[in-house]
Amino acid sequence: MQSDYSIADYLLDRLVGCGIHHLFGVPGDYNLQFLDHVIQHPAVQWVGCANELNAAYAADGYGRCRGAGALLTTFGVGELSAINGVAGSYAEYVPLLHIVGAPCSGVQQRGELLHHSLGDGDFHHFYRMSEPITAARAILTAQNACYEIDRVLEVMLTQSRPGYLMLTADVVKMPATPPVNALTIPPFPVNEACLNAFRQHAQAMLSAGSSVALLADFLARRFSVHKLLQCWMKDSPLPHATLLMGKGLFDETQPGFVGTYSGMASPAPVREAIEGADTVICIGTRFTDTLTAGFTQRLVQEHTIEIQPFAARVGDVWFSGIPMREAINTLIPLVRASAHSAADHRPPQAVHAPVHQGTLNQETFWQTVQQFIRPDDILLADQGTAAFGAASLRLPAGADLLVQPLWGSIGFCLPAAFGAQTACPERRVVLITGDGAAQLTIQELGSMLRDGQKPIILLLNNDGYTVERAIHGAKQRYNDIARWNWTHLPHALSVDCQAECWRVSETVQLAQALEAAAHHHRLALIEVMLPKTDLPDLLRDVTHALEARNN
Repeated sequence: MQSDYSIADYLLDRLVGCGIHHLFGVPGDYNLQFLDHVIQHPAVQWVGCANELNAAYAADGYGRCRGAGALLTTFGVGELSAINGVAGSYAEYVPLLHIVGAPCSGVQQRGELLHHSLGDGDFHHFYRMSEPITAARAILTAQNACYEIDRVLEVMLTQSRPGYLMLTADVVKMPATPPVNALTIPPFPVNEACLNAFRQHAQAMLSAGSSVALLADFLARRFSVHKLLQCWMKDSPLPHATLLMGKGLFDETQPGFVGTYSGMASPAPVREAIEGADTVICIGTRFTDTLTAGFTQRLVQEHTIEIQPFAARVGDVWFSGIPMREAINTLIPLVRASAHSAADHRPPQAVHAPVHQGTLNQETFWQTVQQFIRPDDILLADQGTAAFGAASLRLPAGADLLVQPLWGSIGFCLPAAFGAQTACPERRVVLITGDGAAQLTIQELGSMLRDGQKPIILLLNNDGYTVERAIHGAKQRYNDIARWNWTHLPHALSVDCQAECWRVSETVQLAQALEAAAHHHRLALIEVMLPKTDLPDLLRDVTHALEARNN
């Protein structure tokens, strides 16, 4: 055993075992001792961020691409700044470990009035605040550290939700024994009786109907069954679709894929293929208000089979103790035996129309982006016109779309793009964000430039909060924002700026800028001037639904 091996080293080794090789965060005096170990570790790289909220978003983006992420903040002020980002990871099932550097154990026991505390001698306020947004938490001590690190990581990965560790400055340096075995996640136990009952009920429903459709969503990716679904749809294609959060689960150019399902706001062929089927298999779906244009999905429970991470439903009967993979493997032969296919369901081809002269609007912008995206791209679209416009894209094989429509924290995607590019340096990252969203988190553009990243950023300048104008207060000044000179910002955020910038207002200008950005191999920022009140069709339906519900 190494004589100087510490609890900090043990924690870092366990991160590596989880596939986490980058730690995002901001230094603070209570985490500096731990940071020394991070810097010295051969397999974990420190990634400093402009602030803790951005660091949480970056770790989330990293986790969506790599399966898990990690974040380091200081006690109190740092962790509270990050809590919004961690809550988004919880809501959208992203496993993220939040490590909090805290004051020494003896100081806490004495209740000293320290900075970054509330001045009342209670150092567990923020630990308790983390409870609703984490799947597991621990306060590490010399006696429990290794056990609790393993426990929290295991729960985090099993449930695909954040974990929290309070690591005091003195515990960091205490001795530990290096892990002997890799951290293994035990398989979720299968309730064989429930699985057999599920099989019988599913077979009865499938035998009673003549058509089957598949609707998948983001939980299929979070619980690692997306490749299984891809193989299923490739070998025996059914009419299939995703919700917006699940875009990228399938090669959207393959037979059987019909598009993005959004309830009544879906294109007619999508709605007919999904809602018109005798049986709809829903895998990893979450029918939220923004994804369904105000809960307008028409899926009759008596004719749906639903697969969730640890349970399944046929009609109105739930079967617990069935992992998602087991339920899918049970369904595949049942569906094949019913001889259902998608021979008549071929996806409409992406439009590759010639670029026309004319002022940009939402329609021509997205048509131009459609021609630009390529296989294996990572696209990020911030909440608002960007995310709901992206719903109309036809993604090629291997392309991923990162959006956050459930938590819906605007500004998420810019630092998340930083995290995604850190996770996948070999892939092209295309970020689409609004001017209002970008003002919240633009500082991380400096981190991208510092680290030599080369994303392509499409900044949609429609002069304020267009999505809020569409919901309420179209002409109210609370939906206005300060007007920035966006194309000058990269130079302000990097002393040795390696970036190219364009401002475009014509369709042909956008196509030319994208072509140039694709070949110049440096960070590209394209400011896209769009009409103030123009909306993608899907967003128009969603905002009408939200306004109606708010009233």
